[in-house]
Amino acid sequence: MRTVKIADRAGFCFGVSRAIKLVEDGLARHISIATLGPIIHNSQVVQRLQDMGVRIINSPEEAREGETAVIRSHGLPREDEERLKALGVNYIDATCPFVKKIHNIVMENHSLGKNIIIAGDKSHPEVIGINGWCGNSAVVIASLEECEALPQELLENACVVSQTTFEREIWEKITKFIKNTCKTTLIFDTICSATNERQKSAAELAEKSDSFIVIGGKSSSNTKKLYDIARRRCPSTFLVEGAWELPAHEIKGDLIGITAGASTPDWIIKEVYVMVDEQEKNINNEKGDQSFAEAFEQSLVSLNTGDIKVGKVVSVTPTEVYVDLGYKMEGVIPADELADDTDVDPASVCSVGDEIEVFVVRVSDMDGVKLSKKKIDAIKGWKTVEAAYESGKVLEGKVVEAVNRGIIVVTNGCRVFVPASLASERFTSDLSSLVGNEVRFKIVNIREDRRGKKAIGSIKEVAVEERKAKAEEFWANVEEGKHYTGVVKTLTKFGAFVDIGGVDGLIHITQLSWQRIKDPSEVVKVGDVVDVYIIKANRETNKVSLGFRKVEDDPWVIAKSRFDVGSVVNVKVVRLVPFGAFVEIIPGIDGLVHISQIANKRVNKPEDELTVGQMVDAKITDIDWEKKKIGLSIRALLTPEAPAPKAEAPTEDVADETVYEDAPAEDAPAEEAPSEAASEE
Repeated sequence: MRTVKIADRAGFCFGVSRAIKLVEDGLARHISIATLGPIIHNSQVVQRLQDMGVRIINSPEEAREGETAVIRSHGLPREDEERLKALGVNYIDATCPFVKKIHNIVMENHSLGKNIIIAGDKSHPEVIGINGWCGNSAVVIASLEECEALPQELLENACVVSQTTFEREIWEKITKFIKNTCKTTLIFDTICSATNERQKSAAELAEKSDSFIVIGGKSSSNTKKLYDIARRRCPSTFLVEGAWELPAHEIKGDLIGITAGASTPDWIIKEVYVMVDEQEKNINNEKGDQSFAEAFEQSLVSLNTGDIKVGKVVSVTPTEVYVDLGYKMEGVIPADELADDTDVDPASVCSVGDEIEVFVVRVSDMDGVKLSKKKIDAIKGWKTVEAAYESGKVLEGKVVEAVNRGIIVVTNGCRVFVPASLASERFTSDLSSLVGNEVRFKIVNIREDRRGKKAIGSIKEVAVEERKAKAEEFWANVEEGKHYTGVVKTLTKFGAFVDIGGVDGLIHITQLSWQRIKDPSEVVKVGDVVDVYIIKANRETNKVSLGFRKVEDDPWVIAKSRFDVGSVVNVKVVRLVPFGAFVEIIPGIDGLVHISQIANKRVNKPEDELTVGQMVDAKITDIDWEKKKIGLSIRALLTPEAPAPKAEAPTEDVADETVYEDAPAEDAPAEEAPSEAASEE
């Protein structure tokens, strides 16, 4: 007994249905319609519309005054759209949304300097239209061999898209080759998901069929692809535009398969089905006397705004996820409806083949089906939030936005408002600095207004509790010398306060550096993670003194390993005093050159021989490591001056005014200098 079976996916696609509906709606409003080219690739449908008064024009200039032009489902080049606007022609854009998306992709990437490659038929109006959105600069390929022949440098800087009706098998071969040879090429899978499902369904049915019939316009690209796919699997495959072209005597076998292109209306499919079955009978005995269209419609699920449905992911792009819900068109989840994180990569949320629960935001024959995953997450998450409010459980979330008087934290798909006063343990004037932080918080209130329920959270409450617990642990285990890793919280003129886990300790300015500094900011800044150790901890006053300087960095430890009495060093004059000059031996250590050791002659004032900042060589003459004093001599490295010649005896009786350069009073030892320390810590 002969069985006639229609493929699961056959007939009008969403884009074609939408285009025809736009034209029919215009006619119903008594608008004079002219389509820019045939609205779809089906002569019967086009003829029916012409019989209803629709005119076909080939350019914007052919539009008559008062006439509304309709851009067909295949789309137009950018220059044609701009000419419509420039001519002031009223028009309706019936371009398939999937095709429109390709226009945007090529336009954006062309503006970035990418080479555009289109996999498709260069003579097809859809491909011509796509090419028009990149200045007609695209390279069009139709096979793997044409792709392999492209220059490597062109591929490396390319953006690759496909005609929506391109054959899936060829596309996969092309993209595999590109991925294996190029690392920088951008590839966008723009084959319409409905086309993909239609091709897959046709291939599966053709494999099992004795004869196979493909119905569609001879100029329809997607119909030709279906014919090629089916013929490879079932040699007895026939391409017809309608029942009148059926070669009845050639159709043989027990299983006859039927599919139809995206531009084929259901009444043509029904005629073919009836003729093949040799009598007009029900397509499905369980559906009584229903028409094919009615049977098809009833096989689909109903879909309404506000529904919660489970569907299958059929395509994932950088900006959208397409979901099959068993409806007559796929639903679309925009990237901003996948999660509250607007920068989320759709591929990180779901993959082709995944089952996904979605919220139906809108159902429209004009604009398609818009879905949301984050609304589902929010519905489920709200129960978690309410339970946490009742139990006092601590929740975790991410700060996504700073708003008036507070911040928004997202947890389990729900938005929780945290007032500025509860946003952190310490007052934060710049709430935007918290955006992006992962935080722990409690729900402190749930209130309801005309816009619904709202949750109020507190990060501060959790932070205070956690700090209290950490403080108890700290005081239970603290001991002098113990090291901690802390975070610098605030700076003052006298030091830096560091959070070491529940307790703030102070690094005094003298403990920040072995060298003399004027401000703590010379060494640390707020937010720095530092290693500190306990100098002193007083539980009664809750005061903790911290050390930051390392012993091995003590300049006196370094000096002891490098210098000894007799060492010659190059030093810098840092300060002049009446009894000599203080010089820097190494950073953090100053020594004294007594006035008597500055030169090999009498010096009245140190500034007569030295200036601050001057570099000079000096010899270490004395070191007291315990008192941290070092004495030096410049004179010890100087060549003694020759004695001055004796003057002749005066002829007159004058007073003797001879000056002795080596007078003891001027050659006093260094230790008899005023008591100012030779070096200061």
